[in-house]
Amino acid sequence: MAKEALLIIDMLNDFVFEGAPLEVPETRKIIPNIKREIEKARAEKKPVIYICDAHKPNDKEFSKFGWPPHAVKGTRGADVVDELKPQKKDIVIRKTTYSGFYKTGLEKALKRLKIDSLRLTGCVTHICIMFTASDAVLRDYKVTVVEDAVAGLSIEDHDAALRIMKNVMGVKVA
Repeated sequence: MAKEALLIIDMLNDFVFEGAPLEVPETRKIIPNIKREIEKARAEKKPVIYICDAHKPNDKEFSKFGWPPHAVKGTRGADVVDELKPQKKDIVIRKTTYSGFYKTGLEKALKRLKIDSLRLTGCVTHICIMFTASDAVLRDYKVTVVEDAVAGLSIEDHDAALRIMKNVMGVKVA
């Protein structure tokens, strides 16, 4: 029997707040849908895992990829938005790049919990969602991306990422 975990990716103040350094306006619209997913996962006793950007003030990602400084460790911008705050029993994984797997404790946590399926929510569809989904698929996890609980910087990039994840990676888009 499949054992699934819910991932909430980068639902941080620096992506969600109006005027935030790396604002993704669509994130505000998906908060109720992510809340629904969290409530469902908790009711079904499935692990809830938060994957959160956590950068150094001079992180090379800012200059390398041209992103404004965002989600700097120790700042309010790096905190999960109040509406989706983790509970004590939830797992919080900090990441420094696009994939939730790259140089993090995510895979170790999933193995400890005997997880074989992941349900992805959050932002940004064509960046952190897609890179995390790709790494998960390459590690043989079954992956579902919750279509109404992910947001992109543009509808074109969002739709393209969903198409690529579905048609190239074999991710279920539901």
